[in-house]
Amino acid sequence: MTEDRSPAVSENPEGSVEGEEAEQPIKSRKNGLYGEISEELAASMRTGWADTELRGLQPVAQAPYAAERRAKLSAAFPGERLVVPAGNLRTRANDTEYAFRAASEYVHLTGNRTEDAILVGEPVDGGHVFALYLLPRSDRENGEFWLSGQGELWVGRRHSLAESEQLYGLPVRDVRTAAEELAAETVPTRLVRGYDAALEAALADQLDEEKDDELKVFLSGLRLVKDEWEVGELRAACDATVNGFTDVVRELGLAVATSERWIEGTFWRRARVEGNDVGYGSIAAAGPHATTLHWVRNDGDVRPGELLLLDAGVETHTLYTADVTRTLPINGRFNPLQRKIYQAVYDAQEAGIAAVKPGGQFRDFHDAAQRVLAERLLEWGLLDASVYDVEKVLELGLQRRWTLHGTGHMLGLDVHDCAHARRENYVDALLEPGMVLTVEPGLYFQADDLTVPEEYRGIGVRIEDDILVTADGNENLSAGLPRQADEVEAWMAGLTS
Repeated sequence: MTEDRSPAVSENPEGSVEGEEAEQPIKSRKNGLYGEISEELAASMRTGWADTELRGLQPVAQAPYAAERRAKLSAAFPGERLVVPAGNLRTRANDTEYAFRAASEYVHLTGNRTEDAILVGEPVDGGHVFALYLLPRSDRENGEFWLSGQGELWVGRRHSLAESEQLYGLPVRDVRTAAEELAAETVPTRLVRGYDAALEAALADQLDEEKDDELKVFLSGLRLVKDEWEVGELRAACDATVNGFTDVVRELGLAVATSERWIEGTFWRRARVEGNDVGYGSIAAAGPHATTLHWVRNDGDVRPGELLLLDAGVETHTLYTADVTRTLPINGRFNPLQRKIYQAVYDAQEAGIAAVKPGGQFRDFHDAAQRVLAERLLEWGLLDASVYDVEKVLELGLQRRWTLHGTGHMLGLDVHDCAHARRENYVDALLEPGMVLTVEPGLYFQADDLTVPEEYRGIGVRIEDDILVTADGNENLSAGLPRQADEVEAWMAGLTS
């Protein structure tokens, strides 16, 4: 990274180019190596640039689907202004920022993924008129494009407002005027909170927290059933994730020589090559770390003879993510106890996947998988069969000492998608074609668990796949990765021989 990411403009409080009036003050860098900018340099930087405006652009692929989603939103809240922000950059340290990831509600309704953006639906007879408020290209007259740390020469070109109108099929306005314009007219307004504090403050007098919560719940529920375009994105995410797992197996020897970080980095490389990023922090848990459900430190040793639990997913450029887990023998072969535990989890997952079908309860897959795990724990003597039967174990939840988590969740733009949807529309609902969920049973025997034989301690196994509900059953979108123990061993041998 270059040192002077945001060069000093001058020492005056406004930070504007000497002799020039800047519409938007450009922040100076306190300890930049350059001082005041000469009039001659400022004049030079204003001229001599080619016209790079893009014309004749085609709408983004999701534009017609986003329009259908906005129509459903409009029908749900007649007569009210609807405000959905994308969010802002967050400072990591000084003048560096975290990578920006737009709010899922905003992306779902627009297809746009840029910071500081806002979707606004103004109420009219018969519905709403929607418009996007976006940042325009950085200004060449006031020097923003080369003086600001977020200028074009520092972080890259933004689309112009006219280009964005072509891409997203909506009127587009300058977001820098949005808060003032929206605050000037008092209208019943709902806003998705938590993404743009300045916008919330500007509209505070028009907002009602309970109504805003209702909007967030509705938008979360709107994502429960995926359209055909979304399913295609999730297929792509799963395909790229299969490639990432394949990369990891090929490089397991390098991980043994280094640490879990090599596994994390190997998968991340694939995510960045084929997608936008990883959809969540990768869990690269070797040996006893596999018993920690969300092990993301990934700083442990990778030892032959132990298991690797890898829970990772590629996020596409449009921000849809896969969520897949495989538990792999680091030396390529399960020992008898590892295989026994693995087989129990595999059988539980098979039972769970079989329960995913239209018209079934959402929770059916969880109940089916948990029953199998409870049966095995009783068979192995880890639960006392003279005291408990399967029904009692499930009633009391005793199996949770070694399985703990739920068996799956909705998947889409978020790895735990639709999390704010109404309970009756999600966990207590019937499955419909187009829903996508994970099925991910696991067994985890902690290293300090004195209730199990010593040889069990430190073994963790989870198997997770992404399942699409279809008209006549389900489809495993991540089926490109083997699951059955013999198939896993054969697959690994073929990649490492």
